[in-house]
Amino acid sequence: MQNLAASAYQKTSQSTVNPRELEAQLLMKAAAMIQKTLDSWDQENPDAGSLRDALTYNRRLWTILSTSVTSEDNPLPKDVKENVGALGAFILRLTVELMIEPKPERARTLVSINRNIAQGLRGA
Repeated sequence: MQNLAASAYQKTSQSTVNPRELEAQLLMKAAAMIQKTLDSWDQENPDAGSLRDALTYNRRLWTILSTSVTSEDNPLPKDVKENVGALGAFILRLTVELMIEPKPERARTLVSINRNIAQGLRGA
């Protein structure tokens, strides 16, 4: 009975989250996935599977964010759209570089950007 109530609450809370908070949560999830890889980083041999999974998630997320923000029907001001589009392009380029040549400092940059954008979305 308690599991049913918890499940119902979770479904309701997920459907009532505002879009900015959802985006912030997804960015924090991506940052946490990359950070987990960083926490167990071995300079000689990073966990390629975990890193690949984290970067794939981050790439997909940023592709969706960039596409939705820069679409013509998005009501954001043009300069905001352009800035987010440029940031998205930077993130995607950095992600590819990191997939080709894993370096902790590149991963830290992704974590930092995701966390900062999430904080901004939350109004912090």
